[in-house]
Amino acid sequence: MIRLDPATASSNAPPSVPAWAITSAGAPSDGDAAFRAGAALGVLDTLGRAQPAWAGVWRQRLALDCAGASMRLAGRSEDAAALRDAWCLRQAGADPGPAGTIFGAWRQLAGQPPAATPDRLGKILDQLGLHWDFEALAALCEHIDDLARSGRPAPFAAAAIAAHVLAMRPDAELLAWWLADLVLAQSLGWPRPLPLLMAQAFGPSFRAEAGGGKRIRPAERDFERAVCVAFVQAAAQACRLADELSRRAAKLLAVAPKLRAKGAGEVIFLLLNEDAVSGSVTTRSLSRFASRRLFERLQQLEAVRELSGRATFRLFGL
Repeated sequence: MIRLDPATASSNAPPSVPAWAITSAGAPSDGDAAFRAGAALGVLDTLGRAQPAWAGVWRQRLALDCAGASMRLAGRSEDAAALRDAWCLRQAGADPGPAGTIFGAWRQLAGQPPAATPDRLGKILDQLGLHWDFEALAALCEHIDDLARSGRPAPFAAAAIAAHVLAMRPDAELLAWWLADLVLAQSLGWPRPLPLLMAQAFGPSFRAEAGGGKRIRPAERDFERAVCVAFVQAAAQACRLADELSRRAAKLLAVAPKLRAKGAGEVIFLLLNEDAVSGSVTTRSLSRFASRRLFERLQQLEAVRELSGRATFRLFGL
């Protein structure tokens, strides 16, 4: 029998960003964009601080979205499916390749407190394929600390760090977007950052004209307003994803008592905390064969989805 904490299985639906904050006729003014961003982030704040059973998979799905957008910025062609394969199908401890390594940087952002130290940022730079000297990283961390102490509104603090990074290194736009989400989390007091902005970087929020136009990059004209608009869209998408995952997690938790396989609880924990789990995952108490049978049972109960579309090397998730 699987024992789960009932406190993690709340049936309350996650909040959603109000429609008036999302919809806007024409380009909003700076003040209107900031007001809408505040409303959207206020809603997302509830989820950013909460720890429901599905919080882990939610954060990792957001990381996957940002990693997918990062591929375009890095000049690569991998999509979400390729990133999942690179990460989930590698041998334990093996190099996931350049694309998978960038994905790992976003996964780390979603999984650790929003702290910036030279050592941590040095490792992130390595994952993003960038290299700075220690003195430059120390100065960057000091600037992040200054932003945290400044009391600047969170969206503007996020925009400021992105602009500062590009002023230091025009080739470091990936790091700029990564740090924008970290600084947002610092400003709002979240226990973990939510990967948000990178997934919007090529969307309409950062276009100089509605429906097209040149992409607005950090520090360029109207960048702060674009960041505010992007946070509205990102928060709305994150809330919709949370609603979907909360319902899927509730179904998984509901069928948990029907699972008799030894080690099933470990697999459920992985499904609630990871974007995808290998269909042949092994644990201390679950063999590869038992794992396959368990996922077959979970599919029969419609508690998981197969994510790869393959007959072999299958990946499962909420």
